[in-house]
Amino acid sequence: MVRGEQEVVTRRVFYIPGYDPIHPRRYRELYRKEGATQAEISGYNIELTPKTGGENYGWQVNGDIDGQTSHAEFDVLVWSDIVRDSMELNIPQTYWVMVRTSFTYIASGALRRLMRLRKGPVIAALYPIGMLVLQLLVALLLGWGAGALIAKVLGMLGLGQVPFVLTAVKLAVAIPIIVAVLRWFKAKDGKFFAYYLMHDYAYSAATQGENAPELETRMRVFKGMIARALASDVDEVLVVGHSSGAHLGVSILSDLIRDGGVHADGPKLSFLSLGQVVPMVSFLPKAWRLRADLAFLSTRSELAWIDVTAPGDGCAFALCDPVSVSVKEPTGKRWPLVFSAAFTQSLSPARWKELRWRFFRLHFQYLCAFDRPKDYDYFQITAGPLSLGTRYKDRGPSKSRIDVLASKYTSTAP
Repeated sequence: MVRGEQEVVTRRVFYIPGYDPIHPRRYRELYRKEGATQAEISGYNIELTPKTGGENYGWQVNGDIDGQTSHAEFDVLVWSDIVRDSMELNIPQTYWVMVRTSFTYIASGALRRLMRLRKGPVIAALYPIGMLVLQLLVALLLGWGAGALIAKVLGMLGLGQVPFVLTAVKLAVAIPIIVAVLRWFKAKDGKFFAYYLMHDYAYSAATQGENAPELETRMRVFKGMIARALASDVDEVLVVGHSSGAHLGVSILSDLIRDGGVHADGPKLSFLSLGQVVPMVSFLPKAWRLRADLAFLSTRSELAWIDVTAPGDGCAFALCDPVSVSVKEPTGKRWPLVFSAAFTQSLSPARWKELRWRFFRLHFQYLCAFDRPKDYDYFQITAGPLSLGTRYKDRGPSKSRIDVLASKYTSTAP
């Protein structure tokens, strides 16, 4: 990591969340809490204040790092309403999309190739299927068991000598219990995450990797917002894409550059992808746009693109170069720089022990404080005096990165 003269005094940060139905307020509170913790650990100061006006939900940050002060304005590029709409499925519909999504990944061969690439995120993808099947089995066992018990009692009392009557009794008792149990599981999904994750994977699988029309429309809006920031007098425009927000960022920035939205005398353009799950989409048959955008963006000099993951994050395709594993490596490829946040080293043994089995919390660790920080610090990146490209210009990629083509589908056009 480079240290030196101040390069960035003013910065615009555009944060693209993953598939998340929750109000973006959670990201402000996460930044406020974790930023204060990291500042105390690392010996600098950052101050979060409310954002006034603007098109999006966001906040402002004043940073004082190594004696250099800077100001950043954050915007969260919201698509949580699209996520919520996609999740408005009843229980039978959810089980149907489970079958459809499973068929898409298995029949296309994507599941097998993803498993070869990284087992962790594939296990995470299989988790909601296993959990939903388990929930159904529990509901069936409880419902049918209760029905059979009532029918047996009636038989002992001589009230159910006709087999048809006993069957009717079993069904009359079992069906309401099955429905009630399944509804209970769905109501408790904040603990199980089965419905949430199932809808997440189903959203991309429903179109076999193409972006849904409503998402493409929103991405064009996002592109316009970033383009206006690039026409302003800030020093850096930093786009942060987390989880599935990373592949949205790839396509948004590709369109932006194609449209001439980056000016030679304008702000520096930076792209930070965190905990990316790009292969879950790019390996699907119809992900032509994403594969084309990956190849395009990887060769561009208009931006700096840093990709940070960690093997400790079981939900991400850790250290997998999202370009190289998805498409034939284009001539002149320069991005992304892929390296690890190294959770097991940048978190103390006690903190790692505390977080190790909290898989979903670890998926957000990139946005949080490290009590033994190395060269990755989200708060210095977003509120510090250096641009992303300068900060990591002497940083090499992680030696254990995976940069071998693994996708069955590599075409960038139908």
